[in-house]
Amino acid sequence: MGSRKNAKTPVDLGPLPELIGYVLRRAQLAVFQDFFAAFAPFDIRPAQFSVLTVIERNPGLTQSQAAEALGIKRTNFVGMLDELETRGLAARRQTAGDKRSYALYLTADGAALMRRLRPVLKAHESRIIGKLGEQGRDALIALLREIAEPPNGAKLKNGKAARAPRPGSAVT
Repeated sequence: MGSRKNAKTPVDLGPLPELIGYVLRRAQLAVFQDFFAAFAPFDIRPAQFSVLTVIERNPGLTQSQAAEALGIKRTNFVGMLDELETRGLAARRQTAGDKRSYALYLTADGAALMRRLRPVLKAHESRIIGKLGEQGRDALIALLREIAEPPNGAKLKNGKAARAPRPGSAVT
């Protein structure tokens, strides 16, 4: 058996704590933990909240438009929407001009839930801002938007940049 470090000995993370991606992911986990705790009584996850928000703010938006706006793969979006429909929070209605396209709307229960979630969201955001201050929040949002902006105005597909082909793939 190999030697094990003492449980109290800190783990050497090497360069990880100085890498943007690593620290960004750790920050995301911390924010999501707070979100999950705050929204648990309503059984709402971050992606579901985003979908409900977009539907609330844009009634009649098509599934494709909403999925693209949020950077969610269409197949994942459909599954999420199925769940929101089953819970009676959102509804799909066929659009008049295209029988294959559906417009999205909140139900009365969905609208009522969103009203109840507003103060929960405000408290959640306040806890995060409390760690940064208002100026820190504004600076962080600006910096994250810079990172999120695709290079040279390229569009992201499903919210993701195209990956380079793997060595040995048919493309290389």
